[in-house]
Amino acid sequence: MGGRHVLAARRLLTATLDAELPEHELAIAARDVVAELGAPGRLLELIAELASGEGDPEGCARLSYRHVLGFDKLLLVDGGPRHMLRAHLWHPGRGAIGKEDIHNHRSPLASCVVRGRLAMELYETDGDGDIATTRYQESLAEESAHWRLAPAGPARLRLTHVAHFAAGSAYALPAHTLHRAWCDTEAPTVTLFLETGSERRRHTDVFTAAGPHPGAVAKVPLEVPDYLGALSGLADLLRST
Repeated sequence: MGGRHVLAARRLLTATLDAELPEHELAIAARDVVAELGAPGRLLELIAELASGEGDPEGCARLSYRHVLGFDKLLLVDGGPRHMLRAHLWHPGRGAIGKEDIHNHRSPLASCVVRGRLAMELYETDGDGDIATTRYQESLAEESAHWRLAPAGPARLRLTHVAHFAAGSAYALPAHTLHRAWCDTEAPTVTLFLETGSERRRHTDVFTAAGPHPGAVAKVPLEVPDYLGALSGLADLLRST
């Protein structure tokens, strides 16, 4: 399914990421791929093609939504368990339930900043750390795609690194890396985000100092017209860059 640019993206993802690689090698390969696909001209062509209805708009719309961390998450290419390519649209100053949360992921990830700037902090758990938090185990509800948050007790963290990624920057993180990211400009930031790996952790770890979280947070998927409209708006934003 898909037009020329969608099929080219699928071929690149499959050729590069379907091999069984150690996690650190897989993360580096994913970073290189997402940097190539995130090149301004190439990404715009892919987004515009998808906005015209190519690819799998019904399937991708079902997995596109407003994330609890405060950004719009638009699925572009669904590669099943091995790779999921998404566009993230970060809005400056937008509030969200989990916007301050420190977390990790189910699988290795790579991201490329296409427009704007992203700030990121890295953390590690440390019994003597100076940041007091509440830890949750986050998983997907069995009968829905909603986030389920189970309290796992107090925890202390230590900040280990602060980074700022400008447009054109790409990075990769192993699945267990604790981090927090946010839009670092007064205009929207766009990132191309790639989840990869043949295996997924059963849950992720979420740490918050902002008070208790609800036991579950609903994912509200986009309808197909809203999904295509969001892609069209994203293409317009990229053209204005």
